[in-house]
Amino acid sequence: MRAVPGGTFTMGSLAFYPEEGPLRRVKVAPFLMDAGPVTNAQFAMFVAATGHVTHAEIAPDPAAYPGMDPALAVPGSLVFTPTPGPVALDDARQWWAWVPGACWRAPLGPGSSAADLPDHPVVHVTHGDAAAYARWAGKRLPTEAEFEWAARGGLEGAEYAWGDELAPGGRLMANTWQGAFPHANSLADGWLRTSPAGSFPANPYGLYDLIGNVWELCEDWWSLPGEGQGERRRKAPCCTIDNPRGGFRARSHDPAEPGVPRKVIKGGSHLCAPSYCQRYRPAARHPQALDSSTSHVGFRCVL
Repeated sequence: MRAVPGGTFTMGSLAFYPEEGPLRRVKVAPFLMDAGPVTNAQFAMFVAATGHVTHAEIAPDPAAYPGMDPALAVPGSLVFTPTPGPVALDDARQWWAWVPGACWRAPLGPGSSAADLPDHPVVHVTHGDAAAYARWAGKRLPTEAEFEWAARGGLEGAEYAWGDELAPGGRLMANTWQGAFPHANSLADGWLRTSPAGSFPANPYGLYDLIGNVWELCEDWWSLPGEGQGERRRKAPCCTIDNPRGGFRARSHDPAEPGVPRKVIKGGSHLCAPSYCQRYRPAARHPQALDSSTSHVGFRCVL
């Protein structure tokens, strides 16, 4: 783990997506953070010690999903699959496939193995799986404010974790998508999917992969700024929000899928591209359903 100093910073951005605004001043207390995302090898130690079974390894109950095809009531998870050619970017079902048998042990489904990727971030985990690991390790998941503060590394107001240019001097600073998403990745950074933790430069706090590689689960319930519990502690519009702790479960749904509570994920992933999902930035945020696992979401812990 690395020591992250406390401090006050401007959270959010007005330059990309509406859910990142408005800008607000936030204060964060000092904490320790895992240097990188939890890896397959680390997660395997947790499973061996506890016998934990992840959400993706349990068959869904059709009764909990009205209209579900009973044939899909088998363990599995969502795996990114590049399309054969250009497609409209308004339907993610074109590049996400439900793969029976896909889970943290088999990231691409049967025949693949996390044992071949011991230093890659663990994926196909839900918030419940990540929280269980954190409890076993004597830690917890970061709040959204802690994650964004850590990702900025003391750099105030910059759009990216390293400055205002995505690739300063042509240097790629994180595992993201280069080319036309979702069919043409030039692999300029060397990776189509996840990369070993620490493959790209650490920030000034000694933390790596806070941008790109995998989205990372936070403790906060998804909310729009102004709806969170931390916002209620604001005494006046001018005042700094002290250690915000997210929103409310009952109001945490995505408008596109009402009634499904969601947690915040941060940092973007290897699927973020200039042509699609420009969320490889500290201010970027996205909702993640409690029962969803994918091949591009992982986590790290704090203390």
